[in-house]
Amino acid sequence: MADQLNAILEQIKKYNKIIIHRHQRPDPDAIGSQTGLAEILKASFPYKEIYTVGKDIPGLDWIGTMDDIDNATFNDALVIVTDTANAPRIDDRRFDNGEKLIKIDHHPNDEPFGDIMWVEPDASSCSEMIYAFYQHFSGELKMTKKAANAMYAGIIGDTGRFLYPATTPKTMLVAGALMAAGADAAKISQRENEITIPVARLSAFVYENLTIMDDGAAYVILTDEILKKYNLTEAGTSAVVSLPGRIKGVKSWAIFVQQEDGHYRVRLRSKGPVINELAKKHNGGGHPLASGAKATDEAEIKQIISELDQLTREN
Repeated sequence: MADQLNAILEQIKKYNKIIIHRHQRPDPDAIGSQTGLAEILKASFPYKEIYTVGKDIPGLDWIGTMDDIDNATFNDALVIVTDTANAPRIDDRRFDNGEKLIKIDHHPNDEPFGDIMWVEPDASSCSEMIYAFYQHFSGELKMTKKAANAMYAGIIGDTGRFLYPATTPKTMLVAGALMAAGADAAKISQRENEITIPVARLSAFVYENLTIMDDGAAYVILTDEILKKYNLTEAGTSAVVSLPGRIKGVKSWAIFVQQEDGHYRVRLRSKGPVINELAKKHNGGGHPLASGAKATDEAEIKQIISELDQLTREN
């Protein structure tokens, strides 16, 4: 790891323009790691141009907002992509227009990209990795309260406020260090725990309509018609993904969310059975216990449900 960290810092020192990307449809860790790294670099190298790019997400703008830059800015720039497993998921397709590309990620490295890759699948989050980068060079890099808040938001987002198995003793030490650096843990946790009234009503629908099979696999299908009923878009469903996991006896689950073109986005979660290989079979991937996939039609939905049921039974 030390060699990779040294190589990354060497490139950061070399370039005067640094543009930081993350994945499409970002979660708190995507924006938290992106913003956290940007704020550390801005404080450490005030003479450099540091940008964060991608779509602004109103519900997550309290973690960080994006910069609007023109194509010419990418000339002679270092591009860093955080929390993104594969290149097609990178938000802002100009990521390839820079001079050098670095990947920093905690997903399995099934689809490598970039000139330098630092991938740690055992890390709870990419935000935890960004803190490790800062810690490794704490004599040269500077921490700020905004960076600490962003990374703390990312860590609790990807660990479900420390409920998920990805949480390790190291995770808790990093969380404590970020609190000591100024992260407002209670405020951030409350912010991530908040839901809107439409999401609260959709949550009730999920619990009421969740199908739980004999061996602990569960699923619910959210059609476009259902989302319209609750005045929600696909992006607004992220808050209900973890709900089935609160039910005793549910070991793995799938939430199918219909997209505008009719196909379904599949959010897969697990308390034990490894699900990322199943996701890969259906145009997806991710972590062993948290993955995503796609279903083109009802037939593929039934196939995924059957495979999830079998996987859970065997586990």
